[in-house]
Amino acid sequence: MTSLEANQSEEGLLESVADALLALSNVGFGDYATRLKIPDTAATPLVTLFEGINEMIASLGVEGERNRSYQRELEEKLATIERQRLAIQELSTPIMEVWDGLLCVPVVGLMDTARSSEMTSALLRAVVEKGARCAIIDITGIDVMDTRTVDHFIRMAKAVRLLGADCVLTGINPHIAQTVVHMGLDLTNVVTHRSLRDALQQYVIGQHG
Repeated sequence: MTSLEANQSEEGLLESVADALLALSNVGFGDYATRLKIPDTAATPLVTLFEGINEMIASLGVEGERNRSYQRELEEKLATIERQRLAIQELSTPIMEVWDGLLCVPVVGLMDTARSSEMTSALLRAVVEKGARCAIIDITGIDVMDTRTVDHFIRMAKAVRLLGADCVLTGINPHIAQTVVHMGLDLTNVVTHRSLRDALQQYVIGQHG
């Protein structure tokens, strides 16, 4: 081999190595479509290397697509869970306009700080959006109330009144009434009715009497 042929061979080898490094660099950036051109000379040692690199890139591409598929599936499941959470939240605290300017919020289950905050925000939005003049919070579905729970409803009533609407609490059972008295809680500024029906009748009579 002459000196010129040797130089050309060396330059070709360097270019091939550079191509291989560039391909691997592209793979690092997520490009799995890159493939190395296999040298024409079967005897060159680069053939086996390039074939191995191409196989590796192809495998990484398959694995990358599988991971993206898992990621999409996971995102879809999370989106479904979020939609279900919102649906459950809406069902757990429905806000109904039972009369012109009259909202009703039947409360069922346990009240905690998070639920109280969400309920208050939803009720205040409904009062503004519907131009409500009165909101009835019915707690018939609550069996036990502690100091914190009562405080939630008092704060809710005050927030509604700040928007210029009345807020009525209905469905207080004897056990809850006794608990409120024993705790010394002040419900002076909170309008209460024994039942939702009583509150509705009072509102309708007051509006049309």
